[in-house]
Amino acid sequence: MKTWQLPEGIDELSGNQALNFEMLRRQLIDLYTDKGFGLVIPPMVEHVDSLLLTSDSVNEKTFKFLDPVSGKMLGVHADITPQIARIDARRASNDIEKYCYINSILQTRADDFYDSRSPIQAGAELYGSNDISADVEVIELMLDSLKILSIESVVISLGNVAIFDALIAQENLDSDQTTELRHIFSHRSSPDLATFTQQHSLVNTALFEALIKLEGECAVLDQAAALFADFPDALKAIQDLQAIDQALKGKNIQASYDLAELQTYEYHTGIVFSAYNQNYSKALAQGGRYNGIGESFGQSRAATGFSFDLKFLSQSS
Repeated sequence: MKTWQLPEGIDELSGNQALNFEMLRRQLIDLYTDKGFGLVIPPMVEHVDSLLLTSDSVNEKTFKFLDPVSGKMLGVHADITPQIARIDARRASNDIEKYCYINSILQTRADDFYDSRSPIQAGAELYGSNDISADVEVIELMLDSLKILSIESVVISLGNVAIFDALIAQENLDSDQTTELRHIFSHRSSPDLATFTQQHSLVNTALFEALIKLEGECAVLDQAAALFADFPDALKAIQDLQAIDQALKGKNIQASYDLAELQTYEYHTGIVFSAYNQNYSKALAQGGRYNGIGESFGQSRAATGFSFDLKFLSQSS
């Protein structure tokens, strides 16, 4: 092996790539701070429990090692959001708090969102508001971020994980079975869903089969409201999407709806969204609601935010 070779999935920027990245980083930080989002720089390493929260997906992607000083297990951050939850909880504020960051992260494996195992995660998060206006604010900021990267003609795909959660709450599934079902939905695999429902006795088989196919323009929300009329939590989730649809139309933002969207991490609790452009094969940026994420730190608050891989997009812009 040549000594200059990097590990698989680990990359770097140099020359004009590095200069372009730094120029865009500065512009993004100016954008976020001008909008009232305070810059934070979380540490690369924390105690494992602080980094993982209750997310199996984050757990699987986190490099862990034994600290020779304390004898405790530490982890290298694979996602910044749990760290923002800790920072917000430490402030113990009841006010709306806004945070932004641009940090390198490290993951044990690349996923459907990040191209490499060493992305540079840029994002912004808003704590303390459960109002639709907060979701609209972070979506607009996400779009403004992509404009700085010279990416326009963006379509926003929206969903709400509370619909799936409302169905799961009525089923007698253990954590492994629920994880398997989430995985099926994340890959939109109707054949795998059919196999799963044959192997497990589900109360709401027909609704799961309908949900995995519910995507399209805003008319699909009316269809969903009729299907889930007897599920108050799911119906409230659909009504939230209808409200955000009206808000985005007023701002001339093009949106579509995918009600089977669950996002990568289990900590999402409500509206989720992704940004797409026809020149890219996958989502450019993504985010959503994760109310209560700071509960393990003693501060359960409403929260919403977004993130993207600045290193990847800076090379593509």
